[in-house]
Amino acid sequence: MKSFKVGKRIQKLRKVRGYTQEELAEILGISRAHTGHIEQGIKTPSLKLLERIAKALKVKVADLFA
Repeated sequence: MKSFKVGKRIQKLRKVRGYTQEELAEILGISRAHTGHIEQGIKTPSLKLLERIAKALKVKVADLFA
């Protein structure tokens, strides 16, 4: 359940920043499919990847869990 909530939060923040899944994936160095799986809660990102996502979205890691 937490993966789904974090994924939806990442999706919301990505859209606020105006990024497509493809653009965010390119910034993070992962595939678009991986980005989609994270947003859907299918995959849980590692702490290292969460840090990179937060940096790309210009938020703190804790904000991804808000």
